[in-house]
Amino acid sequence: MSGRLLLLLAMLWCAVAAAQQPALRFGILPNSDPLEARNEWAPVLAGMSRALGRAVEPLSLTSYDALEAALRRGDVDLALLSGQLALEAATRQSMVVLAQARHDDPGCCRSVLVARRDAMPGTLDQMLTMPGRWRLARGEQQSMAGYLVPWLQLFLPRHIRPESFFVSETEGYHQSNALAVANGEADLGITTSGDLERFSRRFPQEYRRLAVLWRSAQFPDAHLLARRDLPAPLLERLQAWLTAYGRTPGPGGDAERAALRQLRDFSGFTAADDTALLSTAQLVYQLARQSALQSRWVNDDALQARLRRVDRDYAGLTAMLEAEGGMPPMPARTQVPVVPVSDTRR
Repeated sequence: MSGRLLLLLAMLWCAVAAAQQPALRFGILPNSDPLEARNEWAPVLAGMSRALGRAVEPLSLTSYDALEAALRRGDVDLALLSGQLALEAATRQSMVVLAQARHDDPGCCRSVLVARRDAMPGTLDQMLTMPGRWRLARGEQQSMAGYLVPWLQLFLPRHIRPESFFVSETEGYHQSNALAVANGEADLGITTSGDLERFSRRFPQEYRRLAVLWRSAQFPDAHLLARRDLPAPLLERLQAWLTAYGRTPGPGGDAERAALRQLRDFSGFTAADDTALLSTAQLVYQLARQSALQSRWVNDDALQARLRRVDRDYAGLTAMLEAEGGMPPMPARTQVPVVPVSDTRR
């Protein structure tokens, strides 16, 4: 049998073997309409499928709770995650960080509070002197940009308890929050700098109705995680492909770069491991600590006990992330509990 025929048979065997393997399920953060998210990811996932020799199917869900439930059931093999979801996946759902999304724009990854130009005071400070008047459109509690960062950097430092300050709070996608404000369905909306830029291109008329009252400091970008029990060669191939994606010259690279821009204006991916989540863990810790300090407690001993627990859990989480960076599959662990801002101890 000739060498050429052997090569063709080997290639055919690999193709058949790949076709027989179950598709990898890719979980997508619910930051936009599920159908829109699937379309945005389609060219990237097609390239990923070719690189891995295995089908990759999008799993686009309507909420963080739905994505969290899918992770818990083991229905997700790969995912782009941020904030508490990323931490939980790495520490409880036996997933490992392979890469972190990258932006070239230094102004990216910021939470933004918008208001309608003709219906609000001109400044944030003026708005904050008028409690009980405003409707807030925000992200879900597991959202980094839509909840964690605004609570940590905007509301808690000013001793504002949103559940009593605002007339109502509704949850939505970043762009739908901006649209709710532009259409008069909410007075204030939390979005992101990148989503607001895309909103200006998609809804130019509505964008002109908006004014920015506040921007956060920059926060960590999303991470791409995979199940730890996937074959090591597949994980290595995936990480190598991710870090090379969008870097090649020529028409092929141009198409990849266009696909990345469609994905929330990404410029590419950087190789990473679980230690990339340490900065996110610090934000979660700060929120839990500040929430405890501003809650009501029966006495100081109860408060100090809660603070010691928050410190102890944070130390355990950071040690776990540092130990698990690039390590083989490990059993599920207990996550650091995040205390909701509304939590009180009477």
